[in-house]
Amino acid sequence: MLAMDSPLGTIRSIRSALANNLTNPARLADAALTNSNRNQGRNTYIWRDAAWTRSESERVQQNPPATGGAFGDGRDTLWGLPVSVKDCFDLAGAPTSFGTRYYAETLGIANLDSWLVERLRERGAVITGKTHLHPLAWGITGENPDFGDCLQPANPALLTGGSSSGACASVLEGSAVVAIGTDTGGSIRVPAALCGLAGYRASLGRGNWRGAGHLAPSFDTMGFLFADLEEAPLLAGFFSDSAGQEPAITAFATFAFVDEEFLHDCEPEIIASYRDTIAELQRLGLSATRIDVDWWAEAGEIFAPIQASEAAAIHQGHFEHFEPLIRERLEWGARLAPSEIAALRDRHAAFLARMDELFARHQVILLPASPVSHLYAGADHSDTRRRLLRYTTPFSLAGVPAVTIPCATSGMQVAAAREQDESLLQLVALLATRRKASPPVLNS
Repeated sequence: MLAMDSPLGTIRSIRSALANNLTNPARLADAALTNSNRNQGRNTYIWRDAAWTRSESERVQQNPPATGGAFGDGRDTLWGLPVSVKDCFDLAGAPTSFGTRYYAETLGIANLDSWLVERLRERGAVITGKTHLHPLAWGITGENPDFGDCLQPANPALLTGGSSSGACASVLEGSAVVAIGTDTGGSIRVPAALCGLAGYRASLGRGNWRGAGHLAPSFDTMGFLFADLEEAPLLAGFFSDSAGQEPAITAFATFAFVDEEFLHDCEPEIIASYRDTIAELQRLGLSATRIDVDWWAEAGEIFAPIQASEAAAIHQGHFEHFEPLIRERLEWGARLAPSEIAALRDRHAAFLARMDELFARHQVILLPASPVSHLYAGADHSDTRRRLLRYTTPFSLAGVPAVTIPCATSGMQVAAAREQDESLLQLVALLATRRKASPPVLNS
């Protein structure tokens, strides 16, 4: 399931066409709208308004060209590109559902854009709508009893994964070139792996959550889903307060990979892709070290109750309006005593210190993003969340940037120390460039 081009084209191809007047934002918006909601449930988007999107395309088209910039027209990388936004960010004139009918109906229409939407519009992105998500962004499968399960556009037997479910579907169907997602415990990394996309989760603390719905502020991060891993550096800096300044780029020399004993529940094809990626990073000149991470076993014990406690505080008084499984988690979080949470935060601090030491020694860490390659619609996923979060929560607790690398089967996540986002995006782009020069052999 290697990276593919978006049906609309790649970021670079579209921006080059825009810069050379071979297309325009209005034409791209029309194509994106034609492609929208093409999955079986017709639910890639929870909210979309074709007239609003077309008016946005006309607005950004008035932005006059200049000189300079990545594409020579003086405009931002995202200028004119169709971009979808996960429906936990306010967009003025639209409801914000957080994946639930309850909030969609009771919160009313947003009066102001969130920081995220404001930033997209300032840079000339054309927002195509607000995408499907697991209720409250609290799930890894993309199942949703209120708006229907989010299925992959090309294969209705498969879930997209979540919680950034509609974000993935929008790129897959060609209604967006870039999709905004969020990642608390793996909500960008896992669906990207399941859908054959690249996914970038920013360092914890990047981006402003004004006008956005948190799940658990201690772990919530923003990020992008997109088709071509080689284009990752084009998205660098968007969530950073220092955007516009040239970031210092570290040329990574080392990386660590987790001992395969940790991967005991991975599908064999995923282990094969893991080994292939280790070899690819070595061919880039990085020195590899195998590490034993038995101590990661406590990651879930720390992450889950802190997440539940924070979510319960946010949604206090509304528990009865949500599906039983989420309601039970909220009730559990509300029952946790302050002393219990304080002890867990101490454990989190100790875990974080050990992760910092690990990144100081090895610079980059490689791990599968998911132990499975598919989530089948209608299957019993009662144990899926626990199984998948085992692979993602260590990086969530560390608050580090991570990128999902699409592979022959599923995807690998590669992570670096906090605020090494730009260097990490450069690394994965180098890997993608080498792949295009010498394509890997697909696992049978």
